[in-house]
Amino acid sequence: MKKLLSVLFLAFGLSATAWAAVDINTASQSELEAVKGLGPAKARAIIEYREKHGAFKSVDDLTHVKGLGKASVAKLKGELMVAEAKAADKAKK
Repeated sequence: MKKLLSVLFLAFGLSATAWAAVDINTASQSELEAVKGLGPAKARAIIEYREKHGAFKSVDDLTHVKGLGKASVAKLKGELMVAEAKAADKAKK
């Protein structure tokens, strides 16, 4: 029984990291592309917008990115997040 619990705990721990939301302020091209609904073009557009305008303050700010409208952003909200914008801006400098 103890071994079964250990295996279940390990499996849950590994799968929990797969469900973690992607931070749009720090994510790489490949991390963004891994999000269902974001292909290479949209991932690149997010990065370019972030580089030009600075950190996103909320996931809703993605509506300012070319190719992402309100409906698209609404579908992506569960898989994306924004860490503290100030920390991301400091890392950029």
